[in-house]
Amino acid sequence: MSFMTMLANKFAVVDKAQALPGRETPVMTPGPHTVLGRPIDLAPAEGQDEAFFGMGCFWGAERLFWNLPGVLVTAVGYAGGHTPNPTYNEVCSGRTGHAEVVRVVFDTARISREELLKAFWEGHDPTQGMRQGNDTGTQYRSAIYYVSEEMKAAAEATRAAYLAALKAAGHARAITTEVKPLAAFYFAEDYHQQYLDKNPGGYCGLGGTGVACPSGVSP
Repeated sequence: MSFMTMLANKFAVVDKAQALPGRETPVMTPGPHTVLGRPIDLAPAEGQDEAFFGMGCFWGAERLFWNLPGVLVTAVGYAGGHTPNPTYNEVCSGRTGHAEVVRVVFDTARISREELLKAFWEGHDPTQGMRQGNDTGTQYRSAIYYVSEEMKAAAEATRAAYLAALKAAGHARAITTEVKPLAAFYFAEDYHQQYLDKNPGGYCGLGGTGVACPSGVSP
């Protein structure tokens, strides 16, 4: 692979025709959450919703969400790309199109979509394109993949509000966050799940802009 090809893989999402083929078999079998105790593949019930957030490296992002009251379960994995059931190394190659994401299942009576999104916007820098801090590559892009129309509306409303807040604070760059319907989600390998619970001193690359997302935003 040439240097220019590797560079393109880092900063542009690969075309489907050029993506790795992947596999039919998942790379892990979902088990219990090591902090919250529930199955990480827990399906949302009545009054619950789920969303998938890309904030750079998914280790620290998952911990951010499992600590929020009203979040029922979290899991890390891959979404937004083309390759079925990719491995971590394949995602890092830039040839799957996937972002590292956190799946969050939550109780809408205990935490609103807007509160969840406030944590998302403030927990990273959504203006950096295909990177987050020192982590560079398409897998580190900012993203929200939604399942419900309510989450779509909340994501779009809070994105507009946060962009206005960033501009008011003097930030010149636009928000680059993808807001798209979820096509597919693939669980990451077991050692990535709740990584910072298993490895409390492990790497966490989260870093926000220092600008607060306005409260009380509604679609």
